[in-house]
Amino acid sequence: MATTNDGVDMSESCSNCGRETPHEVSLQIQTESTKRENAEFSREPYRVSECLVCGETTNTRMNNA
Repeated sequence: MATTNDGVDMSESCSNCGRETPHEVSLQIQTESTKRENAEFSREPYRVSECLVCGETTNTRMNNA
């Protein structure tokens, strides 16, 4: 579970570091279809979290969260 340190930084567990580390978290709309004609109908929100210590990035589809 994410926690707020000072209202700006997010601390999360990092599987690569093996501990709680500061992360940069954002939401992105990503296209899942490889077909150009259906691309506008296959966009989904993803939570993207990047560890500020080791750089490991995780993408979580928000409809599956």
